[in-house]
Amino acid sequence: MPIVERVATLAAEITTWRRDLHAHPELLYDLDRTAGTVAAKLEAFGCDEVLRGIGRTGVVGVIRGRKGAGNGAGGPGNVRGKVIGLRADMDALPIEEATGVPYRSEVPGKMHACGHDGHTAMLLGAAKYLAETRNFAGTAVVIFQPAEEGGAGARAMIEDGLFERFAIDEVFGMHNSPGMPVGRFGTRTGPIMAAQDTLHIDIEGVGGHAARPHLSVDSIFVGAQMVTALQSVVSRNIDPLKAAVVSICMFQAGNVDNVIPQEAKLLGTARSLAPDVRDRLEERIGKIVTATAEAHGAKVRFEYRRGYPVLVNHAREAAFAASVAAEVAGADAVNADMPPFMGAEDFSYMLEARPGAFVFIGNGDSAGLHNPGYDFDDRAIPFGTSYWVRLVETALA
Repeated sequence: MPIVERVATLAAEITTWRRDLHAHPELLYDLDRTAGTVAAKLEAFGCDEVLRGIGRTGVVGVIRGRKGAGNGAGGPGNVRGKVIGLRADMDALPIEEATGVPYRSEVPGKMHACGHDGHTAMLLGAAKYLAETRNFAGTAVVIFQPAEEGGAGARAMIEDGLFERFAIDEVFGMHNSPGMPVGRFGTRTGPIMAAQDTLHIDIEGVGGHAARPHLSVDSIFVGAQMVTALQSVVSRNIDPLKAAVVSICMFQAGNVDNVIPQEAKLLGTARSLAPDVRDRLEERIGKIVTATAEAHGAKVRFEYRRGYPVLVNHAREAAFAASVAAEVAGADAVNADMPPFMGAEDFSYMLEARPGAFVFIGNGDSAGLHNPGYDFDDRAIPFGTSYWVRLVETALA
């Protein structure tokens, strides 16, 4: 089936919600207005249950179908029939917006630069439709998650008993994709997004006068050697047929033009799609950093912090998600074997806990994610909302 007719009539209203969220961005777990807005709408839609404060500021709505076994009563953990979880993230980013749109951020230094406003609005639209129609058996659980942008909000919700409290059997997620045309979807079986690890490197040399470098241990020079040497990890230590990224993204040292600074600080990231590659990156980066400092007479404090794991789609659920997307957008508009993306997503924690799949939805020719000029393309709303609706009605038929 194409876009759901009722969803098409709701698109303008959903767009209004999205733009309101866009104008009032909040970060990480500090989502008082956003979570409050979401919970109030779910209650107004007539969800069977609306629970706040899961994973600190997450919101969960429970919608029971009117068909078959799913129409029974009961609280969290006591529902009957199959239970499907649908997840959207709610948090924004600490970026100054540069779009100039009428609904631009009203909060200095904060903006929805990753489209979580669109994700939240589309899932709210689906919740409204599903609560109205209930044309399914079993239970749909709509999950509105905080702190995807570096705060591991998915893990916080899981640790707060998300899957056990609501007896969730499978879970699905969605993210917009700039550069993919509106009306198209992409997914794949297996790894689809990378593990995200962080490098913290503190170098201690011997400071001194810039005119007498031989009496110093130049922390800038040592750091520069590390940056160069670390580029050999991917090119010379990782199988060329496997994906990996090592990027140094911050280099801080010194404050005047005639002093060799005693200390330098480097921050970076390592990305991978397989456990053995992740282990190899950690091993080689550590050895290179340590050996480079020693070779130049400097001291170093190095920490490799493992972050979000690889996001791995389960085979059956990924195929199912692709088939649902094809019903909404047409088979030619769905790439069921899209290349993995080396960005990271904490939905990976949810897929470690339950079967499920993550899909990408086209956001047209917008600026890239995390860019000050980015904006979610509202033309995607009917496609994303219809995807959620059809997924529930098909999985719980």
